[in-house]
Amino acid sequence: MIDLDDFDLPDPPAAPFGDDIGNFAQADIDALFGGGEPVAKKKGLRAVLESKVISHERLPMLEVVCDRVVRSFASSMRNMTSDAIDVSLEEVTSARFGEFMNRVLLPAMVGVFKVTEWESYGLITVESGLIYSVVDALLGGRGGNSPTMIDGRGFTPIETSLVSRVLETALRDFGEAFLPIEPISMRLERIETNPRFAAIAATSNICAIATFRVDMDGRGGCFTLVFPYATLEPVRHKLLQRFMGEKSGRDSIWEAHMASEVRKTNVTVNVLLGEKAVPLAELEELQVGQTIAFNNSPDDPLDVACGDIKLAQAQIGQRSGRVAVRLVNDVSRSRKKIV
Repeated sequence: MIDLDDFDLPDPPAAPFGDDIGNFAQADIDALFGGGEPVAKKKGLRAVLESKVISHERLPMLEVVCDRVVRSFASSMRNMTSDAIDVSLEEVTSARFGEFMNRVLLPAMVGVFKVTEWESYGLITVESGLIYSVVDALLGGRGGNSPTMIDGRGFTPIETSLVSRVLETALRDFGEAFLPIEPISMRLERIETNPRFAAIAATSNICAIATFRVDMDGRGGCFTLVFPYATLEPVRHKLLQRFMGEKSGRDSIWEAHMASEVRKTNVTVNVLLGEKAVPLAELEELQVGQTIAFNNSPDDPLDVACGDIKLAQAQIGQRSGRVAVRLVNDVSRSRKKIV
């Protein structure tokens, strides 16, 4: 029989966490989850500027404009490429400018455009899939397969020029879709391939972002319009409206109807043959058939009036057996009362 006390056995190894397997020391838990020292909370203005949670201010009219861009841009692309083009609006959201620029996947093209009326700038970004699809379509490539993307090289001048035409078309269609709100003109100024060279706003500035997807016979990609809120500030109150009728406080349909009906209204026009001052006693003695002589000759122009408002001058004559007048000048837009 073997007695274990005769052998010098080593002590069992210590538990890797704490005193035993079932109990973890707080230091071990902190080491496991990366905790330990508490992180100091940001306070004041820095906490607001560096917060990842932003207040999304919905702009209903901007979404309406983007919906109209979908229809017009699809038609423009069909005319440009002669292919079956499907354009859809993916989302209209808000994000900080720096956060959005960090999400741009390279290689990509970033177009910087200027809104002339607002003296402000915006961005239009195009991902690589759409770039190569547009180039392939405009150069006569066959649809159905995604074009081959060549990594490790920049975009050629031909590719940049072809994509510029598409971007200018998208900006023109956006300007036309924005016309019911306010007439604007958007001009593409330059195209960058490095997002750092397209910084038009501070990284903490909030931007409205509209993302569109373009499908071209099984190929395509997305492009995005970026408007810093400072750019949209001149029309922010209009973009917060719910429908087009609020843009000027009136309904254009009723306005046109009222203008049409007013033009059909009948008015009484008087021709003043002459004026003469007579005593009241002489006026009472006038008899039927008596002639009143004026100081006007038959060729003198007469005043044409509506009520007591003078409109024009005319000459008296006869037409088809009836007394008629012929205007000798245009109807004046400056209304003058007849004294």
